[in-house]
Amino acid sequence: MNAVQSLGTTSQEGRFQLLVDAVTDYAIYMLDPTGIVSSWNAGAQRFKGYTQDEILGKHFSQFYTDEDLATNLPKRALETAAREGKFEAEGWRLRKDGTRFWAHVVIDPIRNSDGNLLGFAKITRDLTERKKAQDALRESEERFRLLVQGVTDYAIYMLDPTGHVTNWNAGAQRIKGYTQDEIVGKHFSQFYTEEDKATALPRRALETAAREGRFEAEGWRLRKDGTRFWASVVIDPIRNDWGELIGFAKITRDITERRQAQEALAQAQAALFQAQKMEAVGQLTGGVAHDFNNLLTIIVNNLDLLTRNTRDPRDMRLIESAQRAAERGAKLTQQLLAFSRRQPLQPALHNPNTLIEGFEAILRRACGELINLQLALAPRVRSISVDGPQFEAALLNLIVNARDAMPEGGSLRIATSNVTLGEQEHALTEAKPGPYVSITVEDTGSGMAPEILNRVFEPFFTTKEIGKGTGLGLSQVYGFVTQSGGDIKVESTLGQGTKLTMLLPAVDNGEEAVEDDDETVRPARDSAGTVLIVEDEPAVLEVASDIFDSLGYDVLTATDANEAVAVLGGDASIDVMFSDVIMPNGMNGVELSRKAREMRPDLKILLASGYPMSALPAEGLGAGVSFISKPYRWTELAEKLRMLRTGG
Repeated sequence: MNAVQSLGTTSQEGRFQLLVDAVTDYAIYMLDPTGIVSSWNAGAQRFKGYTQDEILGKHFSQFYTDEDLATNLPKRALETAAREGKFEAEGWRLRKDGTRFWAHVVIDPIRNSDGNLLGFAKITRDLTERKKAQDALRESEERFRLLVQGVTDYAIYMLDPTGHVTNWNAGAQRIKGYTQDEIVGKHFSQFYTEEDKATALPRRALETAAREGRFEAEGWRLRKDGTRFWASVVIDPIRNDWGELIGFAKITRDITERRQAQEALAQAQAALFQAQKMEAVGQLTGGVAHDFNNLLTIIVNNLDLLTRNTRDPRDMRLIESAQRAAERGAKLTQQLLAFSRRQPLQPALHNPNTLIEGFEAILRRACGELINLQLALAPRVRSISVDGPQFEAALLNLIVNARDAMPEGGSLRIATSNVTLGEQEHALTEAKPGPYVSITVEDTGSGMAPEILNRVFEPFFTTKEIGKGTGLGLSQVYGFVTQSGGDIKVESTLGQGTKLTMLLPAVDNGEEAVEDDDETVRPARDSAGTVLIVEDEPAVLEVASDIFDSLGYDVLTATDANEAVAVLGGDASIDVMFSDVIMPNGMNGVELSRKAREMRPDLKILLASGYPMSALPAEGLGAGVSFISKPYRWTELAEKLRMLRTGG
């Protein structure tokens, strides 16, 4: 009889037993109602190591660990199967040799047709290898979780496909300020600024990551408290084994400090480049001015020699015209030398407020009627060691530039204050750390574009129309300030005005320095005072009147001493008398001065003469009287008046 014939003659129960015995991947065996093993297949022998003869009649609890026996698990498993119709679980089981394996167990009750419990069918599968793999994966995931949670310099978190936060590490909490409970489930767009939300950047970032496999960028992000930080952001898509998008991994780093350092370095490099450029231009300009001065010296002296031998009126006019042109050329060279820091300075100790107030009338006249000039001079301001006339010329240049930027009128403010430069500010300027006085000229004019700001101090650079400026005004200011050991800063916004600040080294004058002094803001005075001009030559009287008018004085005139005495005897308030020494009708300027001091003891007197001062009978005039030689210029006259006012 062959095998097929033999199987065919076997009963159904026998065929089932053959099937069970042939299974080697599962332990399939029977228990009686008390848990005694009553059958045993090949799979059970392979898993557990017992032969059928060794295990039949033994209680199945010997496969359980001591921990499970201590909790009476075998008994409870059978009770559960009998009561609920099935018991299923996983756990450690023991082999014959005492080693453990991870088992998946199913116990089913076996009942007869009357429902009586006959025993239990028990199926066990060895899942040790699968559990090892699961444990290894779980351990790896736990290590990765601990690694991610331990990172505090980076915000590392996950997003679902729609952009909602699904987990949150310690770095994310430190950088962004949210705890895990506060942020999980919220959309990540709340970290973005309103500007970025308006351009749909969060959505576009996820779309880019999903489409291209990565999104990387830098930009401003928001913390929980609303403050901004500069972030480096990387977003990577996460896909399953079938390529389906299941979310995103997002890494954010706060690089605000690095960005600030880069910006500071860029500013320092720009400042260094500007300083080097200005130094190079200054050296070139100084050389040109020096050579030009030599040429002017030859021209001026030759013209002077020509005037000695020329009698023809036409030739004299031509020579005088050439002399005026040479004087203009000399003025240009002085401005060039100022820019190149090669002008001869005569520094002296000054209170900047006193200099500004003494020059106030001229500044007001320079502004014109459409400009509202205000002074905000801080009290107890430190003294500075500067060349007074050059300081006034620099201030006048700033005022004229501001005026020209406001053709339709506006406000102009001159302010002084004490400041101190630290090491950080020193890195961005030419000035050394220490105490300074700040003199600021701020207007409400047209302002300047950034590309113009970088060139304002270059010689001959101007934005004015041809013929309305040489481009040397701010160059003179730059040269004066830097040669005096200070620095000049300019801030401007197109359409909103310009602010220029001269920083000049302060000198300790024994007064207490106050950094944030209260300012007393007042409009500029309308007049420098009243002057009485005594001159018998109409042309000279007219010129003198024009000069004093330009200096801010209200002008009274007299053509001889008698008229002057009559004016002095009147009710008019007179601050200064300016008189020629040589006059007709008997009384000269010196005699008039004595008479005037008798009438008005506080009157300041300035006498003009073509003779040397030593030749004048000036005894008995006392203080408050000064002399100026003819021919005089308005700058000399302004300096003499300033010295009279200050008692210098």
